[in-house]
Amino acid sequence: MSDPFAISFAGVAGTLFLAELTDKDALLLLTLATRTRALTVFLAGATAFVFTTTLFVALGALVISVIPILWVRVAGGIVMLSYGAWEMKGLVGQRAVAKEEGVIEASGGGLRAFLTMVGALALLDIAGDATEVLTIVFVAQYSDALLVFSAACVGLITAAAVQTALGSRLGKLLTPTRVRYVSIAVFLLLGSFILISTLL
Repeated sequence: MSDPFAISFAGVAGTLFLAELTDKDALLLLTLATRTRALTVFLAGATAFVFTTTLFVALGALVISVIPILWVRVAGGIVMLSYGAWEMKGLVGQRAVAKEEGVIEASGGGLRAFLTMVGALALLDIAGDATEVLTIVFVAQYSDALLVFSAACVGLITAAAVQTALGSRLGKLLTPTRVRYVSIAVFLLLGSFILISTLL
């Protein structure tokens, strides 16, 4: 007999892992890993993801306490589809990443550079990130903030590890344009799935 908690945990962690691999902060992590020590970049990414996950799980719990869960799911699906369309127009992603890269380069090295990386990654998440929308939708779907928080942290930190490990080796293959195409596909597929599974 399958464990419902384990299935839900794996579903949340796996979905956020895949979504994070194609999000705009993934591009920043990959880029940073091509010119900064991988461990430093990974720790900055993990710190930022735990911070933003805490914020958005708390926000999700607040939202579902005042808004019917059905509407939260529908809104989440619409936001995902809209985000995918926005990416298609080229208005998000590379410009935001380029701006954050400039801030990090100007910060120098050491603790200041680390904190700047954490701040830049957290700001990219907070300023309209697919994984954060999914986090809120998962809180609405499962009504279990601890489950979503722990699974989200596992998925996002694993994604950060993959991104930093690949950054220095595959930087030339993972161009911003290729990452954007994959990102658009993920947003549109996830948004469609959320809407269809909620309304049917």
